[in-house]
Amino acid sequence: MNTLDFSPLFRTAIGFDRLARQLESARSLGDAQGYPPYNIEKTGEDTYVLTMAVAGFGPGDIDVVARENVLTVAGRAPQPEEGRSFLHRGIAGRAFERRFVLADHIVVEGATLENGLLQLGLKRVVPEALKPRQIPVQAGKPPAQPRITTANEQEGQAQAA
Repeated sequence: MNTLDFSPLFRTAIGFDRLARQLESARSLGDAQGYPPYNIEKTGEDTYVLTMAVAGFGPGDIDVVARENVLTVAGRAPQPEEGRSFLHRGIAGRAFERRFVLADHIVVEGATLENGLLQLGLKRVVPEALKPRQIPVQAGKPPAQPRITTANEQEGQAQAA
């Protein structure tokens, strides 16, 4: 029985804490949900790379869909070539579907498939409205506030004129 400690993932992967919890619970379900294997790597302050081992699949066999906060990677089993006879088949070629729950403001920047590894670039993009703003403090008088007049004051000003 393997015991895996995911606490380093909780500490280092900003935006993936929910994903780490789901990964930890999925591990307890067994190896059936472990295909295809994948890595999540933090490559910068707000950038990540999700790498999946998908040997035997071509770009036309894989669909990557990002909808709201869910990233879905699905692979259709490649059609076996006629005339091939395997004595041992250790490279899995079965269909798969993996779903990843992404934290808020995580966007998929692109996907590449090379040497049997599918790499998805992920980036945390916080909208300007949600970023903290530095408010400059100035010395001197406070800026003049516009005075709000009531309807009674407006009538009095109109009669005086």
